[in-house]
Amino acid sequence: MARTSAAPDHPKPPIPKRLWKVAALSGMASYLDAALIVSISVNLAIYRDSYDMGVWMAGAISAIVTGCIAVGSLVGGRLADMFGRRRVYNLDILCYALGAIVITLAPNDIVLLAGVLVAGLAAGADLPTSLAVVSDAAPADGRARLVSFTQVMWVMGIVVAIFLGYVLSDTGMTGARIITGHLAVAALLTWQFRARLQLAEEPSDAAVQEEAAALAAPRGVELKNVWNRAALLPMAATFVYYVTWGIGANTIGQFGTYLLVTVSGASQSLATGINLVFLPIALVLTFFFVRIADTPWRDRLFYVFTVVQVVAFCIASLTAGALVGMLVFFVLYQISNPFAGETSYKVWSQLTLPPDTRGTTQGLTYALSRGVFAGVAFVTPALMEYSASLLLWSITLCMAASGVAGVYIVRVLIRRSPDTAAAPARLGAARA
Repeated sequence: MARTSAAPDHPKPPIPKRLWKVAALSGMASYLDAALIVSISVNLAIYRDSYDMGVWMAGAISAIVTGCIAVGSLVGGRLADMFGRRRVYNLDILCYALGAIVITLAPNDIVLLAGVLVAGLAAGADLPTSLAVVSDAAPADGRARLVSFTQVMWVMGIVVAIFLGYVLSDTGMTGARIITGHLAVAALLTWQFRARLQLAEEPSDAAVQEEAAALAAPRGVELKNVWNRAALLPMAATFVYYVTWGIGANTIGQFGTYLLVTVSGASQSLATGINLVFLPIALVLTFFFVRIADTPWRDRLFYVFTVVQVVAFCIASLTAGALVGMLVFFVLYQISNPFAGETSYKVWSQLTLPPDTRGTTQGLTYALSRGVFAGVAFVTPALMEYSASLLLWSITLCMAASGVAGVYIVRVLIRRSPDTAAAPARLGAARA
């Protein structure tokens, strides 16, 4: 197969506003996923006191959020490929809204747990489905920009949830209900807008066949079409990248404040403030990534910033979590993360996975990775107490491995992807 650049140097045409609307509504899956995880984390101490929770119930709720998102990704992506992405796209966001309402109004911990189950499963189902909808609707020369915009929404979900938690930190259960209530409102509005979204008709079978042929992928949504080289190779590569990068990112996301307080000696307010200060940097740079996502600079900057990211973790490891070292780490990490992180995983997946089974295959990599993250999170506090230096060096090795996997994806898989050709648009978006 001819090796072509995935992102030629000629200027990219502007993307129609209607497609940015598709990206924004699909990106709400990432917003609601991130905001759900952060909201439960922010509210957990309040739930524990208000519902008189035991430690096992508190731990179960935290673990179930990640676990349900993993299961939802696996099942939801498959259902979207089988029954139509548009249908699942509208249904899972409604289920999320119902789960968020239950969480918000829960009178006890059992009802809260039920709401977390529903919302977590729905959030997971929406992640691969919404990305597939964006990819299907996007023109070949705008696919990376539209897919990467969903990551802007993901960062916004974190920023909004943390900001609300900070502002409402002294309001107890009322504040907790406001934080999760905003998720229910956002999901219901998204459901309404998605239901009214007008997408073009399905392309001709010849157009779909063209993209599948370029990837040497068989046609059809049957499971046998997932277990072949055309699907397994990009699945394995993107999984290795995402899971090794995500172990570090998930640990910092879930335990960054905890590490700053218990290891670095920072106060709770200082630790929270550090997160609030650095997150807007990531948001701005993620917007910049969207602008260059369909140009050669997307992968050129990956090479640079994956090295910066490894250096950041090396500094944290060498200083054994000391406050000065962690401050330098957070600066370098937030600068590098938008260019060598989940955004790259999302774009690469949509450019290399077979068109007919994008929901199934990316749902599988999401599910397996989130399962690993949940297992790592379970042992992280104990490992941190035993040796913060050992934990940080382990994460540094994972980050280095993700860089190797990313280089392979760029130099082998992306170079032979068909995105420079006239890729078919809207493969499954209008299947209803």
